Amino acid sequence: MTIKDILAFDEAMIKNTKLHLAIGNKDKYEPLYQYYADGFKQWQESQTKKTFEREYILSLIYFGKDEWLFAGIYTQSACVANGNEYLYNTQLVDMATNLIGRLVIGFEKKFRYSYPYLENCISDFKLLEIRKEPYSVQPFPGYENTNIKYDLLKSIFKKEEISWKTALSNIKGVYLISDMLTGKLYVGSAYGDNAFWSRWSEYIHTGHGGNKLLKEIIVKEGVEYASNFQYSILETRSMNAEDSEIIQRESYWKDLLLTRDFGYNDN
Repeated sequence: MTIKDILAFDEAMIKNTKLHLAIGNKDKYEPLYQYYADGFKQWQESQTKKTFEREYILSLIYFGKDEWLFAGIYTQSACVANGNEYLYNTQLVDMATNLIGRLVIGFEKKFRYSYPYLENCISDFKLLEIRKEPYSVQPFPGYENTNIKYDLLKSIFKKEEISWKTALSNIKGVYLISDMLTGKLYVGSAYGDNAFWSRWSEYIHTGHGGNKLLKEIIVKEGVEYASNFQYSILETRSMNAEDSEIIQRESYWKDLLLTRDFGYNDN
C-alpha cells in the first residue's frame, strides 16, 4: 500500500496540494517541539514568504534523517501580510486524522526548498512505520542522562509531562546551563518546594531565570536567544537535604568548572 492510498489522495487533490516539509532553521527539531506542545498549527501559519498558494497543505515534520512525521492535511483560506511575515488561516481537514503523530514517512529531501508541489514527491514516499500511539516526548531519562535543549524543555513544561514533572519536583541539586553558541557555562542550584521543576520554570518563562548576566544577554538578543541553552544535572540530593548544603555544592561546581572568561558565573 502506498502513502497515496493510506492518505486517500486522488490525482486531482494531489495537484492541488503543497507539501510542507517542516524543519527548523537553527534546530531541525523545532517543529517537532511545537507539535508536542500543541503549537504546530500556529507555527506553520507564520511564513516569511507566500508558500502555500494551493488549497491544501500536506504537513510532514522532520523526525530524523530521511524520516518525516505526518502532522495532518490542512486547507488554507486566507493569507495576510504582516510586516516581514505572511500569516495564513488554515484548518485541519478530516482526512487521516487518526494517523497524525503516528504515520512515519521515509523521504530523502535532496533540495533546500521546504514547500514543493506534492505531485513531484509523493511517488518517492515510503511507509516506515505506523506507531501504536501518537508521538510524545520521551519519558524522563534519569538525572544522569538529562541533557535537554531549551525549546524541548519549554514544551515539556507547557504540557506538564508527568514523568518529567515528578522527577524534577522531588529532588534538589546542582545544574549546568550550556550556551551552545558561545560555549559559556552557567552553574545553578535548585532547592525549596518542587526544586528543579520550580527553578527551571523560571528559565522557561523568562529565558534567563533572573540571572543577571543571562538577563543582559536576553535583553540584548531577545528571548529567542534562549534556544541556544541546554540544561543538564550535575548532581542531586534528596529533598531532606539542607538548602545550605545545595548552595555549598553549587559553589564547589562553580570553582571546578567556571573561570572568569568561561562562564555566566553570577546569580
